[in-house]
Amino acid sequence: MEHLSKFIVKYRKIILIVSIVLLIPSVFGYLNTKVNYDILSYLPADSESMQGQDILDKDFNLASVDMLVVNGMKDKDVVKLKNQIQDIKGVDKVVWRDDVTDISLPKQAIPKNIRKMLYSGDATMLIITFKEPTASDVTMDAIKQIKKYTKYDCYQAGFSAITEDTKDLVNTETPIYSGIAVLLCLIVLCLGLQSWVAPIIFLIGIMFPIVYNMGTNVFLGQISYITQALALILQLAVTMDYSIFLLHRYQEEKEKNETKEDAMAKAIHATFLSITSSSVTTIAGFLALCAMQLTLGRDIGVVMAKGVVLGVICTILVLPSLLMAFDKPIEKYTHPVLIRPLKKTPKFVVKHHKAILIAFVVLFIPAIYCQANVGQYYDLTQSLPDDMASVQGTQMLKDKFNMTTTHFVILDDKVPTKDIQTIIDDFEKVDGVENVLAYEKYMGPGVPSTFEPKVVQDILHNGGKRLIIVNSKYHSATDELNRQLDQMDAIVHKYDKDAKIAGEGSMTRDLINITNIDFQMVNIVSIIAILIIIAVTFKSFSLPFILVLAIEFAICINMGIPFLTKTQLPFIAGIVIGTIQLGACIDYAILMTTRFKEELQNGHTTKEAAGIAIQMTSTSIITSGLSFFAACSGVAFIAKMDMISSLCTLLGRGALISVVVILFVLPSLLIVSQKFIEKTTKKWPAAKGELKHE
Repeated sequence: MEHLSKFIVKYRKIILIVSIVLLIPSVFGYLNTKVNYDILSYLPADSESMQGQDILDKDFNLASVDMLVVNGMKDKDVVKLKNQIQDIKGVDKVVWRDDVTDISLPKQAIPKNIRKMLYSGDATMLIITFKEPTASDVTMDAIKQIKKYTKYDCYQAGFSAITEDTKDLVNTETPIYSGIAVLLCLIVLCLGLQSWVAPIIFLIGIMFPIVYNMGTNVFLGQISYITQALALILQLAVTMDYSIFLLHRYQEEKEKNETKEDAMAKAIHATFLSITSSSVTTIAGFLALCAMQLTLGRDIGVVMAKGVVLGVICTILVLPSLLMAFDKPIEKYTHPVLIRPLKKTPKFVVKHHKAILIAFVVLFIPAIYCQANVGQYYDLTQSLPDDMASVQGTQMLKDKFNMTTTHFVILDDKVPTKDIQTIIDDFEKVDGVENVLAYEKYMGPGVPSTFEPKVVQDILHNGGKRLIIVNSKYHSATDELNRQLDQMDAIVHKYDKDAKIAGEGSMTRDLINITNIDFQMVNIVSIIAILIIIAVTFKSFSLPFILVLAIEFAICINMGIPFLTKTQLPFIAGIVIGTIQLGACIDYAILMTTRFKEELQNGHTTKEAAGIAIQMTSTSIITSGLSFFAACSGVAFIAKMDMISSLCTLLGRGALISVVVILFVLPSLLIVSQKFIEKTTKKWPAAKGELKHE
């Protein structure tokens, strides 16, 4: 590593030029990376709802369906509107009354079930199907064109409309998120560093790995909008420590060496091990997300783990060039450091360590209970502002037609017609079912001769499959809707064991079942991975459990607060936050423990070593934690989308709670566990006045 450090310093200008050149393809990669705004598309391909969606797409071309509620418009004008929408690129079909009956007929002459489905007072409903899946660019563009007709008092509802609104909101707000995160992080760095210039250099330096990371996402094919919105913020917050480590060591080495080249070479050599070792736990935390069945976890995990790796590489290769190039301004423009080492806190912790541990035990049990019982929501419309077009459309659909969610029941074509009619009758008796649309339903007596069923047949009878469309008055992700789906499952599987129920409601039910398993799986994987890393790092049996216990306590407190405030969290929060907080904040615990060990080696008593460790690491821990807090909380304050706001609130608050726990609880644990740690850790030093245990 010594030779590599000298090589980096010697060829720093060439390295910097190459790094700048590499930004160009990275920008192109970023611009050409597809962003997926459909969270439900990350469900496992073998889940029943996704299999159903696949059949809807291939056989019925119904993978993407929206409803358009039109208020106060005459039928002849509705036909004109329908034809205009039909001509929009990406729209497959627009189904309305004129497809099944002549509009010259009075409404009263239309079969009651059709009239009830298409009319409500002065409002009527059009069914719009798209040629491509929900999250495709073509479908998104088509929905954007349909939005222009809202001037006619039209409201579009459906998952495609919700996805398009999500896209608009994320694309509008993400640059603002980035700007706020950078600005607030800059302020914290100015408080924690002596130089006015160094924070700016840090931010310039960290832009390299961020741009590289976003650019190399093109090789993944696509990333989710959550990943896109959070990647810069998390990478900024998680990897800023590495820059601080390098600068502090460089300034220290300049006092010992004659040239800045020698000082930087030694600084790189000295910090390489600490940077890489601290990054390993963070990377492990992110990669644990890959254990999720919901592939959104893999999306976030791979992107963020890659970002941390690139952050380490750029800290070692690019940042030295920038620091040396701006060495004079960094030294010249200085100010008193406002985040100083804690002086009273170490004495307080050492004196009251037993009381702190009693409080730790007393709080831990209710914190676990609160975390386990915090409310979660899976309805993606709940994440969006109430004034968004798709949210208003969904509400309009419910108010006017008592219809909120649409189920698509797919049966084999060989199921006898009489059985299908029985299924339809049974469906109509299920609580919350508003109406049922099926080809067989309109083939019985009482159907007027003017009724032309071809369009209905085209939609509902294809590819050797039959389709029954069931409209529900219940919202997705509610207990009522899930019970409704369970009842429908029981009904349809009596006659076709391979039948599938597709649609947003079924996909959300699968999402609930899958994420409940994912939560347990990811937590177990992340904890085991980090336990192993710490065990290898310290060659210890006991320290991994002590350090992880401290961070898990911080996580339980963080995730338990919403239970006390009666705040519902988005479903992804419980999975992502625990893993990220553990992976990112365990570094603080490792830093504190390493310094504690060092002070024991220097001949101090257990309490003295703990006190010195708190004092000497407090500045780094507080600066890092505040940077994390500032970057995330600023975004949480301005984000209109509740999913982004909630995640950033939890991440920011989690960083602060972790800082407090590491400064107060962990030293107390180290003090009372010193003898046990010594017995279970290879070459762990004995405290002054204690015999070394062999």
